[in-house]
Amino acid sequence: MGQQQLLLIVLGVIIVGIAVVAGILIFKQQSIDNKRDIVTNEAHNIATLAIQYYKKAKLLGGGQYNYAGWDVPNDLKTTRNGSYTATVTPPDKVEIIGVGNELVSGSDSIKVKVTVIGSQIQTEILN
Repeated sequence: MGQQQLLLIVLGVIIVGIAVVAGILIFKQQSIDNKRDIVTNEAHNIATLAIQYYKKAKLLGGGQYNYAGWDVPNDLKTTRNGSYTATVTPPDKVEIIGVGNELVSGSDSIKVKVTVIGSQIQTEILN
């Protein structure tokens, strides 16, 4: 009887250990997915600012259907979720790269590319 109880205790410890490890892995993946969504959302918000600049008349401080002269606003270049850079190809194309501060694996960070052509926004998850 004592040997059977000992076996059940060992089996219980193993099952609990596996459950804890599985929970940690699931939490980590969920955290990465949430950060990716946040970086994508912030990059989209920056893209809408670019479109506002594109459509606004030059007299009002816009580009008048040209992205030349536009850049990511200084307060949005680095946020607590990541950093953002823009590459402008006049007259009508902007690529915004968002790099999150959450590591996916090793030294790979979350990366999102949002391309704005005219008033159209396309999103690509790079990592």
